[in-house]
Amino acid sequence: MDLYDVMRTTFAARDFDGDDVPDEVLHRVLDHARFAPSGGNRQGWKVIVVRRPDTKKRLGELCIPALRIAAAQIQAGEVYWQSVTPTAVDTAAAMDDESLPLIVPLFDHLDEVPVVLVVAVDLRRVASMDKDLDRVGVVSGGSVYPMAWNILLGLRNEGYGGALTTLVASAEPEAQELLGLAPHEAVAAMLLCGRPRKQITRLKRRPVEAFAFRERADGEAFTV
Repeated sequence: MDLYDVMRTTFAARDFDGDDVPDEVLHRVLDHARFAPSGGNRQGWKVIVVRRPDTKKRLGELCIPALRIAAAQIQAGEVYWQSVTPTAVDTAAAMDDESLPLIVPLFDHLDEVPVVLVVAVDLRRVASMDKDLDRVGVVSGGSVYPMAWNILLGLRNEGYGGALTTLVASAEPEAQELLGLAPHEAVAAMLLCGRPRKQITRLKRRPVEAFAFRERADGEAFTV
């Protein structure tokens, strides 16, 4: 596919037809994805290819408390899991509230997803330039998320698809133990991979003028 076509048609696929993603396809995708940039070219990522149904099921279970919290925050009119404004939701109660709907039901049967890729990053090998700021750190992700996105682009190019989720990071210690990751290997993302039942080719996104500005954040919209 043309590069721009891949970029404009790679969507978050969460409904798969059950077809497997062969190892040779995954290997080819990873072989191309590894050329993503990373700070200092340290390539501190690690990808765990999960096919065992019991492991996939457990990964889904680890995401459910976070999904319940998200549902409660949505009901309260909040942007869920954001780190700036304190939540009014009793998160401890919400995570155990089975009456709350799962906003992404797929996690309740993650074992049915053909293959799950867990992407981790070795925090000893990345530059975290914002580590001393009084906010949640985001910069370390610059050394792992381009590679994760390359995987999704590669899957689209191969006729498959996937979705990137960070829900499992809310249960990182349990995920690390389940997958044999060390404490310094942060869980950055989980990619759900398969062949979508339907390929969406018209995605809705804000126009460039809505998010790009000349010279300053309060400058004029960038347009041509």
